[in-house]
Amino acid sequence: MHIQIQCCGIVLMLVLFYFYARQKRIALETQRAFLGVFWASFFCIAFDIFSILVIQYRHVLSEPFAKFIAKTYLVTLLGVAVSALAYIYVDMYEKRDDYWHDMRRYLVLGAVGVAGTYAVPLYYNYAPDGIEVLYTYGPSVYVTYGVSLVFFVRIFYLIRKEKARINPRRREAVCIWLVAWIVASQIQFMYTDILIVGYAGSIGIMVLYLKLENPETNLDRSTGLFNSGALYQYTKQLFAKEKDFSALVLIFENNTYQNVHMEKREAIKMEVIEYLLKLQNCLVFKNAEDETYILFTDPACAQAKVEEIRGRFASGWGEDGASRIRPHWMYVPHANVIDRAESLTYLVRYIRQEEKAFSENTFYCVEKESVDRMYRKREVEQLIIDAVDNDRVEVFYQPIFSTSEQHITSAEALVRIRDREGKIVPPGVFIDTAEESGMILKLGEIVFEKVCRFIRKHPLERFGMHYIEVNLSVVQCAYENLAQDYIGIMERYSVDPEYINLEITESASTNAKKTLLGNMENLMEYGVRFSLDDFGTGQSNLNYIVEMPVDIVKFDRSMTNSYFENGKAKYVMEAAIHMIHGMNLEIVSEGIETKEQFQTMEDLGISHIQGYYFSKPLPEDEFVAFLESKKAEFL
Repeated sequence: MHIQIQCCGIVLMLVLFYFYARQKRIALETQRAFLGVFWASFFCIAFDIFSILVIQYRHVLSEPFAKFIAKTYLVTLLGVAVSALAYIYVDMYEKRDDYWHDMRRYLVLGAVGVAGTYAVPLYYNYAPDGIEVLYTYGPSVYVTYGVSLVFFVRIFYLIRKEKARINPRRREAVCIWLVAWIVASQIQFMYTDILIVGYAGSIGIMVLYLKLENPETNLDRSTGLFNSGALYQYTKQLFAKEKDFSALVLIFENNTYQNVHMEKREAIKMEVIEYLLKLQNCLVFKNAEDETYILFTDPACAQAKVEEIRGRFASGWGEDGASRIRPHWMYVPHANVIDRAESLTYLVRYIRQEEKAFSENTFYCVEKESVDRMYRKREVEQLIIDAVDNDRVEVFYQPIFSTSEQHITSAEALVRIRDREGKIVPPGVFIDTAEESGMILKLGEIVFEKVCRFIRKHPLERFGMHYIEVNLSVVQCAYENLAQDYIGIMERYSVDPEYINLEITESASTNAKKTLLGNMENLMEYGVRFSLDDFGTGQSNLNYIVEMPVDIVKFDRSMTNSYFENGKAKYVMEAAIHMIHGMNLEIVSEGIETKEQFQTMEDLGISHIQGYYFSKPLPEDEFVAFLESKKAEFL
């Protein structure tokens, strides 16, 4: 029998192992599982070769020994099947207890297969001359193939049914490996003198190595540090094992190298990288261009190591030690204050963007309070995402009364979202987060589309109304395609632009003035009108009214209340009213809650009144019912 092909398989696997062993790597469970598959396949090929030689010299070595080795080769086939299933399971189960709970049953099945393989007979098929053994057959072979088939069926079932829990590249690589093995088995079954099963297995191992298990894929090419993918895999494994660890994050911002001459910067950067590569008792990862993570699996010793690293940076770099590098340091003493791997990088981003204390100090120790704030923000973000994905974004309408026409002539559209239990979430809970995350763009688009749908379904003139006011956030005003998108929505619902009034704020007019003015010009040409919302808050300045092409100015509730509570505020507001009237602009006063307040504002010449005196913001159906009840008064 020829063993050249099997020998080629052995050589191929030894070459792969050489490259694998010489690479820098981290101890991942998937890599351990891969090594299990590798060595199971290696010993399978080795025993295939050994069994052939032993059978050929069975008259010298003894028949029982030859059959024992031949059966041991069959057992290694079972070992490959078991290791392949373990390789899939290690991707599916983060918790080791869950892994062993399911894997234990198949280990028992594998043990039964091993016992059965050794217990039942094995026979040889001879060449016509009766000397050369072509292949083995009999109950021992059938037991091995039968049990192996159960494992392979289970693997293919998991790949198909549990694909959401398995790395897609791992699914593909395992499928290629197993298909190659099955095809080779069929060829060998049909042509018994072609022994290629072992070689097919080695080709499969090569596919696994190249697609998934090459340690070099976990390295950052420019620095040699572990990369962001390795950071995620390693921290995910630590959390799965419920193992506490510490993290030190070095943040190299633009001013980090300010005190280093330009011609020396690259050399200094390389010196820093070489230092990080040589650090002991920790792992170093480059997560982003300006972020380097150092992980310590022993939190008790981490603090001393952190001080050692900081001391090295403080001592200076370069030949003379005169080059100073001042990164920002973020230290997480105990990573068990967060719940999973994704939260670590999210926490770092959150602190960089949101925590004022971080920007004010070069060293920031992360406390539980920061983590709690991060989680609250993330919960709100998820709340918004769920509301958008499941159509739980609603529009409430608050009526606006015209003092000249003496009835409701407009309304302000206000965004509301519901949680999974159907409860309304106050806008104060989610608006700021929506703006910071950029999700306000989607929320604003949904609100505007629902307003247009409302206008098409309930023609405003039927109730004596002239328009609906829709708020624009600062982020929306800075969005270059705002006019194009909103015009498209109005055309889709055949809404007359005269029915739309968009509210901008003073902060919007300062943060993205050029973009805002461009959007306003396009929308005004189409027929949309604008209001300046929240006048009287922040940096109130009449120059904004002069510069912004608005038709309406809205006095904020706080300004309205100040009129009734502060004598000086009366003169300011009366002067503002006089000047705004002089520019032929209309005024809406928000926050009116009593008859006395309403009468005062009307006497001052305020043209529109909004507040609880008339109605709180109402859901669409209740707002329509409210308008129906006021319709008779209007008619």
